[in-house]
Amino acid sequence: MAYVMFAIGLVLALAAVYAAAIGWLYLRQERLLFEPEQLPADHTLSNDADVRESFIEVPGASLSVAHLQLPAPRGVVFFLHGNSGNLQKWFTGLDTFRELNFDVVMFDYRGFGKSSGRIESEAQLHADVRAVWEQFAPQYAGKRVVISGQSLGTGLAASLSAELCAAGRAPDLTMMVSAYSSMQALGAELYPWVPSRVLRYPLATLSHACRLTGRLVLIHGDKDTLIPMHHSQALCKAMPQAQFLCVEGAGHSDVHQFPSFRKGVAAALGCL
Repeated sequence: MAYVMFAIGLVLALAAVYAAAIGWLYLRQERLLFEPEQLPADHTLSNDADVRESFIEVPGASLSVAHLQLPAPRGVVFFLHGNSGNLQKWFTGLDTFRELNFDVVMFDYRGFGKSSGRIESEAQLHADVRAVWEQFAPQYAGKRVVISGQSLGTGLAASLSAELCAAGRAPDLTMMVSAYSSMQALGAELYPWVPSRVLRYPLATLSHACRLTGRLVLIHGDKDTLIPMHHSQALCKAMPQAQFLCVEGAGHSDVHQFPSFRKGVAAALGCL
């Protein structure tokens, strides 16, 4: 009897620890999903003469925006970055866009870089993305529009592109680098012991991508251990019009350093 009572007590204790861990994940998962690095308000993101900084006001926050602005651009790349760092980290590779005569607009999410506030929900993230895009969209009426995302930003890019398609304003190209089919699917691979309903940021990239009517280019490193390449392959399989580029030897954080990546981006934009 004593052994049975001990076993029951142990099971109950483990269940309580598990429930507490799940509760913490539900309430504090922003700490796991987002790794922002803040910057002083007076910090200069770039000394390049063609880069301009501004802020866009949204409910509860001021979002830091960087705008690579050329004299007579063919179009614009609206870029949504990953879950870490800030805009300073994501300035790599701008020369490719300059050479192809494309402007770039990108911004820091709440709590990243010089952006104020904090991320509280997926709906808020999507609303911020729309607010920034709508601020710049009128400048590029009649020009080529590319909605691009990398890592975390791929789900946001797919959602924005799907909304634009539904509104009859489909972008000329959606480009996703190191994409996940959904955050829910990725979470199930990384944390199989966590119930899917705990995730408050499902970021259903595949569901959004299936609503796209324009071109889609997927780029992924074959050595990516954070978001395995099969996620981009699943997206490509579901989208007959999608093009897939495997960057051999590239992982998750270094994919932009490979010549094949830069050639792939140049080829995708050069066809517009």
